[in-house]
Amino acid sequence: MRSGAKVAVVGGAFVLVAGGVGYGGYNLYTGLTGGSGPGGSGQGGINTQNASVRTGPPAPEEVRSASDAFFAAWAKGEPGTAAQLTNNAADATAVLASYADEAHISGLKITPGTAVGTKVPFTVTGKVGAEDAAKPLSYESSLTVVRGKTTGKALVDWQPTVVHPELRKGETLKTGTASAPPIEAVDRNGKVLTREDHPSLGPVLDQLRKKYGEKADGKPGVELFIEPAEADQPTRTLLTLSKGVPGKLRTTLDAGVQAAAEKAVKRFEGGSVVALSRQSGAIRAIASNPASAFSPAVSGTKAPGSTLKVMTAAMFLEKGVLTPGTTVECPPDVTYEGRKINNLNHKGYGNIPFSRAFAVSCNSAFIKQIRKVGDDGALPAFAASHFGIGPEWQTGISTFDGKIPAGQGGEAAAQYIGQGQTQFNPLNIASITATATTGTFRQPYVVPADLDGRPFAKAPSSLSAATVQGIRSMMRLTATSGTAAEAMASVGGDKGAKTGSAELDGQEASDSWFTGYAGDLTAAAMVLKGGHGGDAAGPIVASVLNAR
Repeated sequence: MRSGAKVAVVGGAFVLVAGGVGYGGYNLYTGLTGGSGPGGSGQGGINTQNASVRTGPPAPEEVRSASDAFFAAWAKGEPGTAAQLTNNAADATAVLASYADEAHISGLKITPGTAVGTKVPFTVTGKVGAEDAAKPLSYESSLTVVRGKTTGKALVDWQPTVVHPELRKGETLKTGTASAPPIEAVDRNGKVLTREDHPSLGPVLDQLRKKYGEKADGKPGVELFIEPAEADQPTRTLLTLSKGVPGKLRTTLDAGVQAAAEKAVKRFEGGSVVALSRQSGAIRAIASNPASAFSPAVSGTKAPGSTLKVMTAAMFLEKGVLTPGTTVECPPDVTYEGRKINNLNHKGYGNIPFSRAFAVSCNSAFIKQIRKVGDDGALPAFAASHFGIGPEWQTGISTFDGKIPAGQGGEAAAQYIGQGQTQFNPLNIASITATATTGTFRQPYVVPADLDGRPFAKAPSSLSAATVQGIRSMMRLTATSGTAAEAMASVGGDKGAKTGSAELDGQEASDSWFTGYAGDLTAAAMVLKGGHGGDAAGPIVASVLNAR
């Protein structure tokens, strides 16, 4: 028996008490060692001296024994012992050791719930910090018991979430002075922004705190936090022992627009949206569903479908290839350099004005203009020279800033309609829409540059007035009588839009994309596997534009 474990007999059953944790009704030796008693071989309670290694899913009694033994060792503060009861002792030891040594969690009590198959839910309670400043801790987690591949023993399947549900690989729990002072982030009108009111802003607020906490003149408190695996990532607070003094940080966000964005994305799993000022690039809202540390709204790397035609059309107009009134061919499909590209539902429209081809999102009409440009690689170069795609954006938070890799032949053709290897997110597409409809790229940002003197990215060239007028007229036509008309029907005033459906290999439903503007506000949204752009992403954008 391991030292420190106490055994009592209650109603004829063994009960183990370790660090305030009670377990009953199983063979103590088996529960702690996985063996069958003195002389056993440790094969899940079976004497296997002359038998083969046990296989198959762990039986209910093995699930109980393995999990109870793990809980007992963990509660007693024996990380090495607990780790040996998992299928990854090396990783488990490091995390479990930090639990007491660095997180300063004591008085641990673990209460198992009813197992469902091999999964065991449990509740953890304890206290964090020194005696004179300790605070209670309580949370729920779960573990799964698996069969050891070589020994056949029932073992805890090691995952960092066993120790805490928010813990990820390479991360540890720590208690101490916060790495950055707290901030009181306020919107452009001075309204306080919290993750409780705006869940999607949780990771944004964490990043702003890490980067600007000291610049905002705050003073750090003492916290239980998750130390990230990557040094450039922010810590995540789990429990505040002493609050410190928050510094006020003014952002460009708009609480009203943010609330509308949060509500809109809740309608669609995998939805995300960004809204910004067309004239300044100031970001007004960032929202994703689910709200998680990774925000596809600003960090996604997906093909944007036909929303990228806003940029492609601007290039055609700027290079003098055509005008909105130029008659173009729109057959059901077209082949370019051996690559066949279809229109949605293989629909053709014959010879129509380019403005109509834009409004109905005719792929073939766009592909047929490539030879007139005379350069397969023209689009990536134009994206850099006029739309700021290429330089790193200094928004104030971590963002992916769009990419069109060099392509030739059929791959280049796919890029012209937002397919192939193009990589964008709603932030990028909202910025593209703002640039195309105002003529000048203005780098998006959440925190003004004068707070820390960071340089904003710039584009070497602006669009001509004729190009801007042409793009706005075509987006207006799309929003009133094209593929975006239904989604934009509720949006009043001068408005424009473009739909997109990104068809990805191996994916049954296309990703839904939509970008639109009204007044000074532009918004772009994406819904993973949402289908046509107007069906899922469109209503999100319309809801956000109506909040302006």
